[in-house]
Amino acid sequence: MKNSTESKLQHYAFVNKQKASELTGLSTETLKRYRLKGKLEKGIHWVEINSRVVKYNISLVLDWVQNHRDNPQEHIKAIEHYLASLPSNHKQRVTPHA
Repeated sequence: MKNSTESKLQHYAFVNKQKASELTGLSTETLKRYRLKGKLEKGIHWVEINSRVVKYNISLVLDWVQNHRDNPQEHIKAIEHYLASLPSNHKQRVTPHA
């Protein structure tokens, strides 16, 4: 059985530019332009795997498409929820050694 952190992270799937384009209805060039202009934030909406591969956090990109103009506060909440779901933001329980 998966723990709650693993199931939360599955909600935040990273996809290639073609799949992001297909799901958002934005062209790959528009996605790239939004990245380069900073409309989509590195480490939040997209990550660079290497110099040739970019992956998009499709949940947050879709949320941005829906909310960036009319409801930016809701998008900020979505970003905060994502960041809180990352394992690096969870304190590890320390077990005493016997």
